[in-house]
Amino acid sequence: MEVSIIFKIAAVGILVSILTQILKHSGRDEQAFLVSLSGLLIVLFWVVPYIYDLFESIQKLFML
Repeated sequence: MEVSIIFKIAAVGILVSILTQILKHSGRDEQAFLVSLSGLLIVLFWVVPYIYDLFESIQKLFML
């Protein structure tokens, strides 16, 4: 697993939290929710291949 994915996730988290706070303070709660949801989806698209590889390796391990 690459260490850079952890930094990417952290960067997206920081950016999303800043944008969400700015939007909430300006009264745009709907846009803040959409920013949070889009950040979650971006991170999920990055993490899903790693989870798939994990399940494949576990399956291969128990098929000895």
